[in-house]
Amino acid sequence: MSDFEINFNFELPRGFVDENGKIHKKGVMRLASAADEIVPLNDPRVKMNPGYLSILLLERVITELGTLPKIDTRVIESLFTADMAYLQDLYQKINSIEPPSMEVSCPKCVHSFVVTVPFFGEA
Repeated sequence: MSDFEINFNFELPRGFVDENGKIHKKGVMRLASAADEIVPLNDPRVKMNPGYLSILLLERVITELGTLPKIDTRVIESLFTADMAYLQDLYQKINSIEPPSMEVSCPKCVHSFVVTVPFFGEA
């Protein structure tokens, strides 16, 4: 079994309020695929308003929100701004890449410390 996580539980600060007044706070966001970031770029709504990209990204990667049967653009568009900011931050955190690190020792004093190893091509 792998330690690699692809699904991340979250709880919205405010919650989505459905048409019956029920609040949905707990959900699951999965890691984004290349298609999740590329496909929405061809959507006419994104071409007209680049800010709409985050709506379409979140629609694709949020797999559960409370007991809602479906997460669509209507749901994401209806979120409170605090919840939208929370989800955008979570998306960035779970999809960012941390550069590798390694423990090294100073050849003179033998002090050990951790250094970040840049990815190929980084200076």
